[in-house]
Amino acid sequence: MKIASGIIFLLFAVIIFFQSSVAYLGGSVFDEESTAQGGSVGILVALMYIIGGAFAFKLPKVAMVFSIIAGILGIAVGTTTPYKDMTVWGVIALILAVMEFFAGRKPQKVDKRA
Repeated sequence: MKIASGIIFLLFAVIIFFQSSVAYLGGSVFDEESTAQGGSVGILVALMYIIGGAFAFKLPKVAMVFSIIAGILGIAVGTTTPYKDMTVWGVIALILAVMEFFAGRKPQKVDKRA
């Protein structure tokens, strides 16, 4: 599960980065300040996804923390700016945080004496 969540993190980070860059540039060109702010925070969320994806392979609990932060930022930006796609990315980040929680749990030892 660690490898799957790490790959998902990194793939979504690329998508979020390009989408947020377009929102930021579009908001700047058309003088829509709230859209530009949403795009800039979206770039930060993409950075959180990249960091979470990097840590997902060896330190899933650290990746879970970055995923929770990205989820909170994404939902906050999606609800307060016209850039509503960030709500979806925030929810996906929280789902990935749950995956990382279960990936970070240590397997219980089985008693072989029986």
